[in-house]
Amino acid sequence: MAEQKTRTPDRIEAAPRYSETDAIRLNHMFRGRDTVEMLEILLKENMLGDVAIVSSFGAESSVLLHLVASIDPTVPVLFLDTGKHFPETITYKEELRAQLGLKDLRDLKPDADLLQQKDENGLRWSYDPDGCCEIRKVLPLKQALAGFDAQFTGRKAFQSSARSALPRFEIEEGRLKVNPLADWNKERLDAYMVEHNLPAHPLVELGYPSIGCSPCTTKVAPGEDPRSGRWKGWDKTECGIHTAVTPIGEDDNGANDPVF
Repeated sequence: MAEQKTRTPDRIEAAPRYSETDAIRLNHMFRGRDTVEMLEILLKENMLGDVAIVSSFGAESSVLLHLVASIDPTVPVLFLDTGKHFPETITYKEELRAQLGLKDLRDLKPDADLLQQKDENGLRWSYDPDGCCEIRKVLPLKQALAGFDAQFTGRKAFQSSARSALPRFEIEEGRLKVNPLADWNKERLDAYMVEHNLPAHPLVELGYPSIGCSPCTTKVAPGEDPRSGRWKGWDKTECGIHTAVTPIGEDDNGANDPVF
């Protein structure tokens, strides 16, 4: 009887596509480069692989959406439809979809069974905002991003002290996180919106410079951090889909330093 050969099983490459070294390289590569130029290179040369925009359709979301859509309107846009948004946000989302010609806008909803188990009455935000964000934002986004190599975010360094060290490129769970507007200030954002005739979120003029879910968003007093109206009264500054910006290590060569 002929000896049966043992078949070597196929190996699936499970290593992260991007590493901290890539963030260092890209931060240095695009140091001082114009935002539009950077985005054109990243998208036209397919440097990011499968990439999506994560957008809240909040106060300044139209800027990033316009920047990317002007280059490639087919880039998927992921919106976390928590069920707790202001009605104005939902209307604004549809307005921008039409005006910018967004071809692939995806509404991410929380798992219905998990909501029934963990937030049956819809009031978890009032006693456990972290848990509410986990169910309605963190888990749906984690599932959606599993199919992407990179994501664009609209975060800016000026928005809060927690974001003051925001770089253009970060690594999170092996995925590249790109912050094209990291070094933009409020004046530059406003000027861009005027130049390109981009509509403002209707709540901005009512005193909401940062807009999230309605139960956890309040007006901001003059001189306060723009995000100080989020989770007012709680020791909480982020919803959980963005980790705090901290150095990777003493020998990181500036991987997470702001590079503008």
